[in-house]
Formats: sequence, C-alpha cells, structure tokens
Amino acid sequence: MAELTKKRRFSGAFSVLQRVGRAFMLPIALLPIAGLLLGVGASFTNTTMLEAYNLLGIMGPGTFLYSVFTLLSSVGTVIFDNLPILFALGVALGMAENEKATATLSAAIAFFVMHKTINALLLITGRLEPGVMQEGTIANVVGIESLQMGVFGGIIVGLGVAYLNKSVYKIRLPNVISFFGGTRFVPIISTLAYVLVGVLMFFIWPFIQTGIFALGDLVLRSGYAGTLIYGFIERILIPFGLHHVFYLPFWQTGVGGSMLIDGVMVYGAQNIFFAELASPATTAFSVSATRFMSGKFPFMIFGLPGAALAMYTCAKDTKKKVAGGLLLSAALTAMLTGITEPIEFTFLFVAPILYVIHSLLAGLSYMLMHILGVGVGMTFSGGIIDLTLFGILQGNAKTNWIMIPLVGIAYFIIYFFLFRFLILKKNYATPGREDDTEETKLYTRADYNAKKNGEDAPQSGVKDDHTVSKLILEGLGGKDNIVSLDCCATRLRVSVKNGDIVSDSLLKQSGAAGVIKKGAGIQVVYGPQVAVIKSELEDYLKTL
Repeated sequence: MAELTKKRRFSGAFSVLQRVGRAFMLPIALLPIAGLLLGVGASFTNTTMLEAYNLLGIMGPGTFLYSVFTLLSSVGTVIFDNLPILFALGVALGMAENEKATATLSAAIAFFVMHKTINALLLITGRLEPGVMQEGTIANVVGIESLQMGVFGGIIVGLGVAYLNKSVYKIRLPNVISFFGGTRFVPIISTLAYVLVGVLMFFIWPFIQTGIFALGDLVLRSGYAGTLIYGFIERILIPFGLHHVFYLPFWQTGVGGSMLIDGVMVYGAQNIFFAELASPATTAFSVSATRFMSGKFPFMIFGLPGAALAMYTCAKDTKKKVAGGLLLSAALTAMLTGITEPIEFTFLFVAPILYVIHSLLAGLSYMLMHILGVGVGMTFSGGIIDLTLFGILQGNAKTNWIMIPLVGIAYFIIYFFLFRFLILKKNYATPGREDDTEETKLYTRADYNAKKNGEDAPQSGVKDDHTVSKLILEGLGGKDNIVSLDCCATRLRVSVKNGDIVSDSLLKQSGAAGVIKKGAGIQVVYGPQVAVIKSELEDYLKTL
C-alpha cells in the first residue's frame, strides 16, 4: 500500500512538473525571434564589428541601414527586458485548465499588483534610498521599482493565478453581488491575493535572493566539473520533457551568475550574453555565462550527424536508400536548427545505453567549450544559425568560435565510430536493420515497447485531420478523461484523469512517433507538426 501511494505521488509530481515545463514553452518560444532581432541588430550597430568588416561607410551611424538595425535591436531588447511579465502570462495560460483568457488577464493584473505592493513597502521603509539596499537587489520591473525577482516573479504569479482560476472560476456569490461571480471573480481574488503575496515577498524575497546568489556562486566555483554535470543533466532530462525546468534558472536568474554591464547589474547566463552583445564596450564574451550554452554546438552540429551516418552505414543494402533519406533529414534538422529529437529518440528507444553515452558526451562537450574559453551564446538551441549569428559574425577574438568546428570534427568521428561499433556489436535494430517485413523509420519508445509486447508495429504517417483527431481522442480515453491539453516543440502534452485507459496503440495509429506515460501525465511525440495537430484536436473537441 505504501509503495502504491509512493508511486501515485511520483506520477502526480511528474504530471505537475510536465505541465510546468509545458507552460514555460510559450515564453521560451519567444527567445529565438527576440534573440535573432537583438543579435542582428546589435551586431550591425556595433562600430567595432563594422570596422572589422569595412562596413562603416554603408552601415555606420547616420545611415539608413544603421537606423533599421537599431530598430531591430530595440525590438529584441524589449522582449528580454520584459521576460518576467511574459512568463507570468505564459505560465498562467499554460497551467490554466479552464478559462485560459481569464487566467491570463488575471496574471497581468496580479503581476502589477504584486510589484506595486513591494514598491510601496520599499518607499514606506525608505529602502529605495541610495545605499540602503545591496546592489542588484532592486530592479525596474515594467516601470515599477521593485525587488529583483526576475522570471521567478513571473512564475510565482503564473502558477498562483492558475491555481486561483481553477478554484474559483465557477464560484456562485449571493444574489446581491452575483454579478461578480464566476470568471469575473478570478481577477478580483487575484488582485487581493497578490497584495498579500507582495507583502510576503517584501519580507522573504531578500532571503531567497541571498540563497540564489549563494547557489550561483557555488555553481560558478564548481568549475569544469560543474559544467560537465550541467550538460549531462540537461540532456538526460529531455525524454521526460523536464529540461526546460532545469536550464531556465541558469539562463534567466542569478543561479547562472551576475555581471555589471554598462553600469547595470545583469543576472542570468543568457541575459548576460545578450547584454554584452548589445554593449559597444564588449571585447570578449563572458565564458562564465556562455558555459551554459556553447556546449550544445559540437554535438548538435557534428556529433549527432555522425551518429546518423553510423546508423546509415549499418543499414542493410536493401534499406539504405529509405534509411538514408530519413537520417539525412534528421541530421540536417539538428545541424541547422538544433532540433535533435528525431535522432535522439531513435537510439534512445532502440537502445537506451546509446542515449546515456550521448548524454555523457554532451556533458563533456559543455566542459570542453568551457575549458577552451568559447564564448558563443544562443537563443534556443545550438544549430548553425545561432553559431553563425552569435559566433562567426562576432569574430573569433570575441568568441573563440573556431574551437567549435575543431572539437566538432573530433565529435563527428567519435560519434560515428563509437555508435557504429556498438550498433554492430550489439546488433541494435537501428533504421534499416529491421526485419524485411518491418517498416524502416526513426524508432521511438513506442516501437520498442510494441516489439517487446508482441504488438503490431505502429503505422507511420498522419491521416486526414478528422481521422487523426478521432484516433487521438479515443487513444486518450475520450473527452471526459482529458484534464488539460497543450504542446511543446514536438510533443502533445496531456494531463488525464486516468492514465490506465490511455491506449498506446491507438495513439500510434494516429501517426505518433512515441508515447510517454507517467501516471496522469501523457506525452505523445508527433514532431514539429504537433502545434497543428493540437489545434485540430481542440477544434474537433469543440464539435462534441
């Protein structure tokens, strides 16, 4: 009985963490476009870079192009400067199970109320006077002088408002004030609640902030070993969809370090990198910040394509053409955009030991980039696009980007020979090595489990929209079994009432590449087209 209770608690915690990770995806999805605008704008308004490329005459200060790139830089900057409120809105939207629009509006109100309450208390106690508070503890948050809470402030608001929304959106009030019942009560209770939260944060956040700074200092003092462990954990969490929850504090809060740039204290590895990118005084990017990002480039651009080539060379002659097309597409996707799941999921679910080895090599890549002083940052993932924009264009003197292809070539060779040796030695059924009666495809956990259980192999491809939605709904146990529905970059993420009635086989018939079940938390892997599948499923649900 105790064991069953423990399992239920674990599955419940996993389901909550999965939903939190899913909710983070909406504001995180803004980072690539914000980084692209800021990267292009800051790069081509940096006079040092323009001089290096002899572009001052046509793109220097006072020219039309300089004005255009200044505009792009400003647009990108405003997104990064306001990530806390964007996280408040995105997390509330993602975590709300019903009345998402109401929850999102209420989160905006609660965010302002919380920070204005803190501001009022800071004024009353005289803590806004110069020299009273420790440097870096006060920040301008959407025009309000408040405590430096960063994206944690937004997350606190988003999670809390989502809970309030769930609790009161159907509340019935006495007839005399019934107008304020139901969804209208959500922003009202959120306002009142976050006055109290603001008071609470005024007293306890300085202690939390001290803990964050201490943790950040510990991480920074952990040296190369800490960087290796960070890279390994970030990669090993991907199958569970929890990697966003792990790396976000390093990228966006004091856990990832702090730095004074142009007179402003900046917190978080990614924020530090982009602040340096926009600063004309930057002569070299901070490796202490980029250590949490630059390690992705060698294994994404070079290592995983090496693994794909190894799988191709191990394929049967009769299946090489089909396997080659699939693996080439997956390898190019990883190289250009940094989306690696098609390759990673293949050897993860065919032979999990390959994924463990890959995660260790990923951690080693992070450590090597740290040791070699590589200062290349990123927006979202480590593909050629980010390498070009934030490494090559910035110049080797600033970034030491040349070490990425040098290490990357070694990684390509290591991945190729190591994975080829293990595939042949252990006879792993990677694409093109299946029985002649089986379909050649990029394998997933669903295929592996079906093979173990003697089930029919899932059929690849996606049927017409109406059929897909019906199959997905039936596979998830029907409309009444769905608690919440959302998606990330490649997976449909669903919370259900009863995970036992979810059918892997039906979901695979709908075109799913894999199904991951942890109690009430279900992840169905469809690939990059998942956003469209989710929208079509929601439209279908409205007709029922």
